Amino acid sequence: MSNASAPTPDNQPPAAPMAATPLTRAVLEIDEYASGLGWDQPARLFALVDTARLRSQEPSLAAQLGLDKGDSAAALTPVEQDEIPAGTPLDEFLGTLAWPDAVAGCALTVERLMLPSSAERAVPEGLDDAALTEWVASHPDRQEVRMTVAVLRDGSRESALRLREKDSPTEVLTGGGLVPGLAEALAATFED
Repeated sequence: MSNASAPTPDNQPPAAPMAATPLTRAVLEIDEYASGLGWDQPARLFALVDTARLRSQEPSLAAQLGLDKGDSAAALTPVEQDEIPAGTPLDEFLGTLAWPDAVAGCALTVERLMLPSSAERAVPEGLDDAALTEWVASHPDRQEVRMTVAVLRDGSRESALRLREKDSPTEVLTGGGLVPGLAEALAATFED
């Protein structure tokens, strides 16, 4: 489903869409943050922590994050982690992660090229990963997309997709099942 918002009075630009759940709000907050950094960025990993728990157990960190004022803070606070090592395949990196109990979930934002499903029939057979990547990158129907995927320990999932050619907060597609493979990989980081 698309999160589109209606025009606002006085010809103001539309605001970012309202999110229904804390996880959706966290995903959209991360998407907005990544959008502010521009395109062609490395993947970014975030821990999702319970804001109330963070305030009570780590008041100085909550103050640094601006979460110590009022009750208007979101239920989940994304905390960006150290940079993912360059040259390390994402699946291998995710396989090394383990989260402390204080982390309620995690999220990852990553940019990729994608093709419409109609292009799947045209993929040449026998391509290795490098050749397939090159083929997709040169395909005329390719789209650059930023995917933000989040999972919670309880199995909840949410995703936000933003196309580079429609780079606007009102053009972000959200849904729990948009990027199932990446959601599975993130959920595996919470398994014992």
